[in-house]
Parts: sequence; structure tokens; C-alpha cells
Amino acid sequence: MEDAELEKIRKARLEQLKSQGGGPSSLGKAGGGGNAGPSKEAEAEARKSILNQILHPEAADRLGRIRLVKEQRATDVENRLIMLAQTGQLRSKVTEEQLKELLNAVADTEKEEKIVVARRKGWEDDGDDLFDL
Repeated sequence: MEDAELEKIRKARLEQLKSQGGGPSSLGKAGGGGNAGPSKEAEAEARKSILNQILHPEAADRLGRIRLVKEQRATDVENRLIMLAQTGQLRSKVTEEQLKELLNAVADTEKEEKIVVARRKGWEDDGDDLFDL
């Protein structure tokens, strides 16, 4: 599922580069040696560019603060926002209030981790019996 979203991001970035006058040749200027590094950088730049286009500055700032605390949640929200933008479901820039709603929706869908304390029954401490006078 995540690979499909990444592929959409790559395609969006390639279309953006083509529309700016660049082409596929402008991505690989470093040479044929290390393709993994430049592709990750290009992907990160594509994400940043798309998010700058769809987020108000306040919302982008809040998302940055969330990234400092919970990087995975910020990435999930970014992926959802990019998907909404690519499918045409966003009609205007996302405000901070809309971002809060999206964060609540993501938080509701995540499975909450619970700590369960299992206590043994029948192991009461009969310490009073030891000190009978």
C-alpha cells in the first residue's frame, strides 16, 4: 500500500519537472553510480513541494512540530494529504483546523497500545501472621 503511494508521488514529481521544462535527464545529473541517493532526495523534494502547495503556513508549521514528536504520525498525515491532493479531493489549501481534524481521524484509526497488568490471585501477603506476639 505504501509502495503505491510512493509511486504516485514519484509520478507527480516527474510531471512537475516536465512542466517546468526539465525532463528525466535532469534527475540523474550525478551519474549512473548511486541511484538510491538521488531518488530519495528527489522524492523528499517532491513531497515537500506538494505539501507546500496544499498547506497553509500555519498548518505546515503544526505538521512540522508533530514530526518532532511523532514522525510516523506526521508521515501518515502527509501521505493522506498527498493522496487527497492527487485524487482531486482538495479544493483549496488545508488550514490548521482541517489539519487538526485529519490528525484526529488518523489518531482514531490507529490501534491504541494498552498495558495490561495481570495480578495473581491468592497470593495475598499474610505478613501479619509473622509478627504475632
